[in-house]
Amino acid sequence: MVLAMGAFAIADSLIKTAAGIISPAQVMFLLMAGGLIAFALIAKVQGHSLIDSRVFAPVLLMRYLAEVVGMVGMVLALALVPLSTVGAILQASPLLVAMGAVLFLGEKVSWRRWTAILIGFLGVLLIIRPAGNQFDASVLWAVMSMVGLSVRDLVTRMTPPDMASTSLATFTMAAALPFAIGWVVFSGDGFLPENANWVLVVCMVGLGSMGYMLLIASIRMAEVSIVSPFRYTRLIFLLIFGVVIFDERPEVATLCGALLIVVSGIYMMWRERQMQ
Repeated sequence: MVLAMGAFAIADSLIKTAAGIISPAQVMFLLMAGGLIAFALIAKVQGHSLIDSRVFAPVLLMRYLAEVVGMVGMVLALALVPLSTVGAILQASPLLVAMGAVLFLGEKVSWRRWTAILIGFLGVLLIIRPAGNQFDASVLWAVMSMVGLSVRDLVTRMTPPDMASTSLATFTMAAALPFAIGWVVFSGDGFLPENANWVLVVCMVGLGSMGYMLLIASIRMAEVSIVSPFRYTRLIFLLIFGVVIFDERPEVATLCGALLIVVSGIYMMWRERQMQ
């Protein structure tokens, strides 16, 4: 899990770097096209089928849409918002998934876990400070990404359990690619930018795919309640990269908000483990 979060954090840093050279639409297209190729190859090597009659099932269509919303928000947030701020907001995703499970899947949550969820969202508000004089509306792209990726994770619980993860990832990339193509056409950009650093692009796609596979491996090797707290190492990596690479100086409010999110998330997972 730690290796997965490290890979994701490096990929996020590369996406932010790429977004300063080429347009967000081109970044999205390269991520979706590269991810489709990578996951399709992995699925074939592992012997998983890429032909499934359930590919257009409503639950999968919802997952595709959530992936598009999450990735668009992610790319735009990384292009416009400090890396450390994006990382802090995204860490609230497990809290939103827990709340969604209660509202839509009928799961039971104690008042202690509800309190942890509310404290976590208080941390998000502390980071974005919507009522402050220095409020930057661009930070809402990170919130949009958090919501989209949370819905994706929540819907994933309802996908067919016998469908291989690599096949599901391939179907998702294939469904998102037409949107990425449309975004590039609408923005008037070329699909293969002349000024792109292709080493950076390949590393960006490769590390993202590697992180995804490491994430799956960690979940399958141990109980989710054991490995999930280590998801928060992504925030540590992003804070370090933001300071060292992008010369960011996170404000005290951002750090306090991130601390509230992490503490509430870990407490909620601990309570869930105690109830088992």
